[in-house]
Amino acid sequence: MDREIAVSLRGVSRSFGETRAVSSLDLEIERGSIHGLLGPNGSGKSTTMKMVMGLLKPDAGVIDVYGKDPQRDPIGVKRIVGYVPETPRLYEYLTGLEYLDFVADVYGVDPEVKEERIYEFLDAFGLDGRENEMISGYSHGMKQKTALIGALLHRPRLLILDEPLGGLDPKSARIVKDILQRLSGEGVTTIFSTHIMEIADALCDRISVLYNGEKLGEGSPAELREMAGRPRSTLEEVFLMLTGADDVAEIVDALMG
Repeated sequence: MDREIAVSLRGVSRSFGETRAVSSLDLEIERGSIHGLLGPNGSGKSTTMKMVMGLLKPDAGVIDVYGKDPQRDPIGVKRIVGYVPETPRLYEYLTGLEYLDFVADVYGVDPEVKEERIYEFLDAFGLDGRENEMISGYSHGMKQKTALIGALLHRPRLLILDEPLGGLDPKSARIVKDILQRLSGEGVTTIFSTHIMEIADALCDRISVLYNGEKLGEGSPAELREMAGRPRSTLEEVFLMLTGADDVAEIVDALMG
């Protein structure tokens, strides 16, 4: 069966002043896959996702999202994407329920199913009973859950999640993992960034390792281990080797000596 590509980036670059954030990046992400962008802070993960969303314009290259160009058809892309940035900015003067009701209306969710869908997610994320409180009084984790619900309400074809499990309690993190895997089975594509190796290893069909704006390697977790010549290694060890930082033990010894 032919691979169906949901998102492609060809020769995409982006700089901020003299700083090159993303350099000649090529990516092909299959429909229904969970694709991780793995790298330390400053590796270009967030910039890449913002360009896919159409929030940033690339300096060079071509981006295609389900046949749409984020620069030429930004509204068309946003209609089919659910996006959660690393630090969600919510309307804090609204209650959680008012915010989700507003988001559902923006995305054109059928009024007959809107309330039921909102309360299903509120219950799943443990926010039932807190929905009528002002968002300004929510903890970081509660705000993260609210942003995730908002991204899922319109049943997007593509999810873009920047460090989606940050600030979540273990139960909610497990719920997010289970939801992503279920959506994958329904053909929904997910791109998410993380610097936590265990999350990438457990969730991703494929991983792109980014470092200083460049792609150092790509494949399934098993393929990356083979690529690094370390089939029995942890993904963390593979990452450190690919980024030229596998001398950590020597550094620690020097510091402790």
